[in-house]
Amino acid sequence: MNTQTTARAGRRPQSGPPLLVPVLAFTALTIAYVVANRSTPHPDASGAEVLRYAQDHGTAIKAGTFLLLGSAFPLTVAAGVLYRRLRALGITAPGSAITLAGGILAAGMLALSAMFGWAGGRLPADASPALARALADLSFLSGGPAYAATFALLVAGLSVTGLLARLLPRPMCWVGLAIALAGMAGTLTLVGSGFAYLVPVVRFGGLLWLIAAAVMMPRTRHEVRSRDGAAAE
Repeated sequence: MNTQTTARAGRRPQSGPPLLVPVLAFTALTIAYVVANRSTPHPDASGAEVLRYAQDHGTAIKAGTFLLLGSAFPLTVAAGVLYRRLRALGITAPGSAITLAGGILAAGMLALSAMFGWAGGRLPADASPALARALADLSFLSGGPAYAATFALLVAGLSVTGLLARLLPRPMCWVGLAIALAGMAGTLTLVGSGFAYLVPVVRFGGLLWLIAAAVMMPRTRHEVRSRDGAAAE
């Protein structure tokens, strides 16, 4: 019994696989999706325009939705690794759970957006323009404002935890909180199209922030103490 307890106490905390790998995979797939769907009709386009685009660009829509769906998986992995990393660093506050929940919800929104987009790209020529517009709206709302708000939870959870536990540089944490605020404000797109610009701010600003967090997030408490000691000097 004593031997088992000693062995258990001597184990190193398991912080998970390299965080940068799923983050970079998520970034690459997101950028590829944006490039593939760069000519998608805007949310204020008519149903007839959306239907015409779907009939003329079915292959591009299918490729884009494939990439978008694919991006949901590395985001889920990244959220899981972040959660495990925070737990291994001794974080028991709600921030670690909020980070995980935000990442999973954001990945779910991307998957929903991909499915609605894929269905919209398969509409027959005699389909109703109203149906085409409805599917495009559902794809935009889930992959736009809903994604921005749920991704904001991930960023906010990690930023607050990083700030309070000194896991990340203070300026970076404040930038993360600003991105999270923009993501929450992006839900106002549902009541006014003037807030739609916040969605790409969160999508691309959040990508850059997440890459920086993956690089700077410590793996052990020893790294945190070493960083604090260097800052004090």
